[in-house]
Amino acid sequence: MSGKTVDTFEIRKETVIAAPIEITFESVLDEMGTECQMPGGKPFPMVIEPWPGGRWFRDLGNNAGHLWGHVQVIKPPALLEICGPLMMSYPATNHLQYRLTAEGTSTRLTLLHRAMGLIDPEHRDGVSQGWDYWVSRIGELAGQKLEKAKRS
Repeated sequence: MSGKTVDTFEIRKETVIAAPIEITFESVLDEMGTECQMPGGKPFPMVIEPWPGGRWFRDLGNNAGHLWGHVQVIKPPALLEICGPLMMSYPATNHLQYRLTAEGTSTRLTLLHRAMGLIDPEHRDGVSQGWDYWVSRIGELAGQKLEKAKRS
């Protein structure tokens, strides 16, 4: 293995989103798919197939892309789990869990990302920032959906 060692990490992000659980769950799926973007707002073309075994992948067009994982568990609107390589194009496996809990008219969103493998230190050190952005973005999307629903 040319001096590489197996590494692990666990990242946990938790926030309360001022939107009902159903809207928050839809916003999770939106951020993982059509509304996905990188920190700074650059579009990041992802596709999520929201059913057991469905793919989550980066779509580069012309049948090119990068498989990030498969839906391991989906129980709308409370749970979504993905297993796969995520952004790691090397020997590694990841488990990503979005758990949502209704708290009155708000939702507690808990994201848990666990990884193991020959993890690039740049990924280990930088992935937490990416999750901060995506969790925040889910809150923004949920707020937009809630405002749109109020206007309808």
